[in-house]
Amino acid sequence: MTQATWPGAEVSGRPQVDLWRLAIFAACVFIMLIFSEGWVFPLRGDAGSKTFDSLIRLAYLPAYGAALVLLALTPLSAVSAVIRTPFLIMLMVVVGLSVLWSTAPDLTVRRVVAVYATTLAGVVMASRFRWSELAEVFATAFAILTVVAFLMALAVPSIGVMHELFPGAWRGLWADKNALGGIMTLGFAVLAAAAMLNPDRARIWWPFAALAVLLVVMSTSKTSLVSVMMAVAGLMFVALVRRGPAIGVATSWLAVLALVMVMSVAIFASDVLFKALGKDATLTGRTEVWAAAIHQIEKRPWTGYGYGAVWDDTSRWGPLPKIVKEAGWKPHHSHNSWIEQWLSIGVFGLAAWALCFLQTFVLAVVAVFRDKGAYLALPFLIVYGVTSLTESVAVLYNDFRWVIFVALAVKLCWPDREVRT
Repeated sequence: MTQATWPGAEVSGRPQVDLWRLAIFAACVFIMLIFSEGWVFPLRGDAGSKTFDSLIRLAYLPAYGAALVLLALTPLSAVSAVIRTPFLIMLMVVVGLSVLWSTAPDLTVRRVVAVYATTLAGVVMASRFRWSELAEVFATAFAILTVVAFLMALAVPSIGVMHELFPGAWRGLWADKNALGGIMTLGFAVLAAAAMLNPDRARIWWPFAALAVLLVVMSTSKTSLVSVMMAVAGLMFVALVRRGPAIGVATSWLAVLALVMVMSVAIFASDVLFKALGKDATLTGRTEVWAAAIHQIEKRPWTGYGYGAVWDDTSRWGPLPKIVKEAGWKPHHSHNSWIEQWLSIGVFGLAAWALCFLQTFVLAVVAVFRDKGAYLALPFLIVYGVTSLTESVAVLYNDFRWVIFVALAVKLCWPDREVRT
């Protein structure tokens, strides 16, 4: 078997290309592309069917298999890495136990398996790659998605552009403009981090990062555009802090001051913020869903209704019919990651998620002063954290955003080291 080497290693003065590691890298990119779901909407369209949805579920199996193979190659590294994230383990335990009290146990069992496989993908990537490599794994997937989404909007506008709601807004490979904007915002954060962590290949990654910003603009999602600015601010913060102690202290104080100012505007002048974002006070009906979901939480606050069971269980035992009646429309999720966890896996699940996110974010802030991996971790977590307030992006099965979050959570606890395969 070929000896594993890190990219850039040289033998006899020439760069050595390790085909084995290249194959592993490609397998990880493949996993990310499957979990991006960028292929689902172009195949299914707006009108889905139960038969087609069953076939789509089968399409995720190769990604599950690839994650298991990667685990089998270096099981000790994966286990050693994940045990350093007790809150992530706690969260997955609660998710699994929710089968016992789920209102739709058949759905919960299937989706617990899916979220375990999705989480496993993040764990094995974090335990296997250095920060610079991990960023390039994610960046390669996003680069492919940005190009295909751009071409889809230009070449196949019937799919890539919205026509009924928000006519003219680009949606690329996903069902609506907000999905494109949100994913490309995270893509910018990842692609920019890959450029910062791999200066020799920065000329490759910056154009893709610029393309991601262009797609955000073409999506017409103002919220996503603001998120891009926050990602840029996060990157600048990391870069300035790492220039030296004096600049780092000054930058940190300025960041705290800016955060206080933003929070003050959000609390005391929210109408100005809503107007700037083109939103109403209900955040396009989100607050109505939140209120309806909280009313259902009050009935089962400790256990919730079961992981993955709420939004597809239309029986009289589930909360969905009541939420739809109270909100006045049928949402596909609660549009808030924190309410989502409480609704599905109860108080203990919410606490485990909150502690997991808090640990990860604090470690990312600490990494700014100690580890160059902060270029990837902090901007992504800033955008991810803000997005979690208006979208359900946490603890998702078959979702590459959850893969990235898990990878960051584990990697922040697992220092760079070379791994032989």
